[in-house]
Amino acid sequence: MSNKEKIIDLFYNEHLKPVDIALELNISNAYVSKVIKKDFRYHEEKNQRKQQNKQKHKEQTIEYMKLKQKSNRDSYEALKAQLKQDAEELSYYFDISDHSFRKFNSSAYKYNAKRKRFEIDRKLTVSIDVPKVVY
Repeated sequence: MSNKEKIIDLFYNEHLKPVDIALELNISNAYVSKVIKKDFRYHEEKNQRKQQNKQKHKEQTIEYMKLKQKSNRDSYEALKAQLKQDAEELSYYFDISDHSFRKFNSSAYKYNAKRKRFEIDRKLTVSIDVPKVVY
């Protein structure tokens, strides 16, 4: 089997790209392209591959959009849950934990690495019910 016959077979029957054919047969890309373009089936094969690539791209785009929408829905649900929790913690009828209070007033607390806890800034004047230390 000659190189030309191998090129024709690999391109039209195995559906390899010219670059892959050149690498496999250890010949130049230009020679592969020249042989392929001389064949009468070239334009038909080219159009067929173009249509296949369009369809493949369309399917990949649809799949990407589905994943993106799912990710957005998950993020939105997580955000709604966080907002609900924050609203409950800040509600008048809900007792807020020391940890949550420190989270909402983070600038008022400094971390004491030696004691491994958050302590309220001594410069601040606070009421008696404000936690002075949060572990």
